[in-house]
Amino acid sequence: QVQLVESGGGLVQAGGSLRLSCAASGRTFSSYLMGWFRQAPGKEREFVARISGSGTIKYYADSVKGRFTISRDNAENTVYLQMNSLKPEDTAVYYCAADRYYSSDYDNWNYRGQGTQVTVSS
Repeated sequence: QVQLVESGGGLVQAGGSLRLSCAASGRTFSSYLMGWFRQAPGKEREFVARISGSGTIKYYADSVKGRFTISRDNAENTVYLQMNSLKPEDTAVYYCAADRYYSSDYDNWNYRGQGTQVTVSS
């Protein structure tokens, strides 16, 4: 069983930065693929980024590529999402998820966090 707790959300001006954290419980964190998703008001939840268990393989949605960086610290059981050059359209609730395999559908991930709100003002 893995429990995920996100933190680091908040209000930031356009062009600013935030770093989200997702702390995981459990002793097998490094064996899990970790992902970040987001859901903006009135929109469907969408994939943002994912990282392999070793941290060597990363994928990003086109909308965040070059601005967001996903990373993980397996010793600390934590995955991060560094968000730079934030835009108002990045406003959303951000969720982290863990599973052995990737799915583009957040609801298919075995372990999911409660989310953290990110609001970007123009």
